[in-house]
Amino acid sequence: MTSTLFTAKMKMADLILANHNLVLILPRFGIELGFGEKSIEEVCATHQVSLPFFLTVCNIYAYDDYFPTPEQITFNNLQGMLPYLAASHHHYLRERIPHIEHHLQKIAESCAPRQGAILMRFFTEYKDEVAKHFNYEEEVVFPYIEGLWAGKDVDNYVIHQYKETHSNVEEKLEDLTNIIIKYLPSNVLPNEKASVLFDIFRLATDLNKHELIEEKVLIPYVISIEKHGV
Repeated sequence: MTSTLFTAKMKMADLILANHNLVLILPRFGIELGFGEKSIEEVCATHQVSLPFFLTVCNIYAYDDYFPTPEQITFNNLQGMLPYLAASHHHYLRERIPHIEHHLQKIAESCAPRQGAILMRFFTEYKDEVAKHFNYEEEVVFPYIEGLWAGKDVDNYVIHQYKETHSNVEEKLEDLTNIIIKYLPSNVLPNEKASVLFDIFRLATDLNKHELIEEKVLIPYVISIEKHGV
C-alpha cells in the first residue's frame, strides 16, 4: 500500500499537482479551480463536500492499490456519493463521449462508407450501453438508496440485484479500439486517430475508477445499511 495517501491538511493545489487526472474530479463535487493555498479540508468545508468521501474518491483514482476499509465505508457520511455519481454520469454522457464521437465522425467520413459505418456502429452500441447502465442506476438504484436513508419500506429490492446486473461495457470499448488500431486505413487522418485513441484510453481508465467506487464503496455501504440501518 502506498504511504502517500491524500490527507485533509494537504493543500488542494498540491493534490492536483500530485496527480493531474484529479482535475477532472473536482467539478463533479462542485469544486472549481482558484482555491489558493487552502487545504483539502477547507475547500471541502467551503463547498459542503464530505471530506472522507472526497479523500476516498481521490485516493482510489490516484492509487491502484488503495481501497477503503469496511470501517471507513460504514462510519463515514457518504450521502454526497449519489450527487457525485450523477455528476460523473453527466460528465461522461454530455462531455467526454460527445467529444470522442465528434472526432470519430470525422474519421468515419474520411473512410470508405462501409468502414465508416462499422466504426460508428460500434461506437453507438458502446454509447447506448453506457447510457443504459447509467439510466438504470439513476432510476432504480439511487432512489432505492434514498429510500433506505429515509427509512421507507423498500423490501422489493436489494443491492445485490444491482451487483448482479452491474454491466461491464469494457468489452465494447475494446472492440472499438481494436477497429481503430488494426483495421482502419493507415493513411486516414493518422493524427486524428492517435488523438481520439488517447481520449478513449483516458475515458476507459476514468470509467474503470468510477466502477471501482461503485463496487468497493457504494455497494458495501448499502449492504451495511440493509443489515444495520442508517
